[in-house]
Amino acid sequence: MQQRIAVTGIGAVTPVGSGREEVWENLLAGRCGIGQVESFDTTNYSVHVGAEIKDFDPAPYFSRLDISQVGRASQLAVAAARQAVADAGIDMSSIEPERAGVVMGTTSGEPREVELFDDHVVADDLDHVGPEFITRYPCHVIAGHVASELDFAGVNVMIPAACAAGNYALAHAFDILRSGRADVMVAGGADSFSRITYTGFARLGAIAPEVCQPFDLHRKGMIPGEGAAVLVLEPLDRVLARGGEVYAEITGYGLSCDAHHMTAAHPEGAARAMSRALTDSSRKPSDVGYISAHGTGTPTNDRQETSAVKRVFGEAAYNVPMSSIKSMIGHTMGAASAIEAAVCALAVATDRIPPTAHFQDPDPECDLDYVPNEAREQRVDVAMNNAYAFGGNNASVIFEKCQL
Repeated sequence: MQQRIAVTGIGAVTPVGSGREEVWENLLAGRCGIGQVESFDTTNYSVHVGAEIKDFDPAPYFSRLDISQVGRASQLAVAAARQAVADAGIDMSSIEPERAGVVMGTTSGEPREVELFDDHVVADDLDHVGPEFITRYPCHVIAGHVASELDFAGVNVMIPAACAAGNYALAHAFDILRSGRADVMVAGGADSFSRITYTGFARLGAIAPEVCQPFDLHRKGMIPGEGAAVLVLEPLDRVLARGGEVYAEITGYGLSCDAHHMTAAHPEGAARAMSRALTDSSRKPSDVGYISAHGTGTPTNDRQETSAVKRVFGEAAYNVPMSSIKSMIGHTMGAASAIEAAVCALAVATDRIPPTAHFQDPDPECDLDYVPNEAREQRVDVAMNNAYAFGGNNASVIFEKCQL
């Protein structure tokens, strides 16, 4: 019989705050972390807004590593991981390091390190690229830095599955625990704000000029952001034995690939991921009380996601609340579905649902309940977290109230 897997700790660093309580309350209040880009000059761009994390100090979260040798995405990841472990109330001395692991997701790894390298190329100054470059820029270092700080010597995996990476990381950690290969896993995602990412989406014409308005008739695009979120996962038996508290259980997930187009999603792929998640968790569509939407705010994504939900849920699609927190924190890339997973766990734990901000005019092609502008108090026994990424990567994860 497979083990039941519980979410016992949540950590998050986002454009609307740091730490579980602050992030959750700000999301419920509909506060927006989008503003003028400050980390680099956008004068030559046609768009100038982003969702950056302001006044972030990583120092309190580091005790083993030299912060100067750790990139920003890793700093965000370590901060979220430290918060999550503290939130779980785990006695670190009780953990056997070889039975504790890390799975993290990302889109770009440490792009700021690549940007620094590029600055040396432009300046014809490659002789001054230090040997530390190779230890800071590969995406796998994010999971490695988290493990080093926590002294977790078990499974260590980095999943660069773009905007679905957080869900992929949670799914892999879930499997590791369900099979009995670890006692504790921390899983999530992290990405930092960068010129590379911003330029790419600007060239695609995908960035909204002012705000992100998922599912709204007049939506104009996504807003690039940055952040990190980490969840502590443990077998339920272990949690009960140590007297720990549970936010939610992860009961299943579904993965799929559109095999269709590098950037354009196909609703059949997203629908397969949702259907597989429901099957894996032995749930039917009418059981779901909340959907955390991928909800980027681009015209095509929101229409395709709405269509995919209708394919899977049928008439039940019109009865389940579905919101997008990207309307408030922007698209945090590989951290997006990890932050949204934290939202699902908290929605299940508190019976509160965050809104889709900036919603003004309904779109006839997006005609579901998007929880417009106001948070909602409503019982949530089962929540579904949806994430769709470039390359056609789709991942849905199911969270449920813990029934003893």
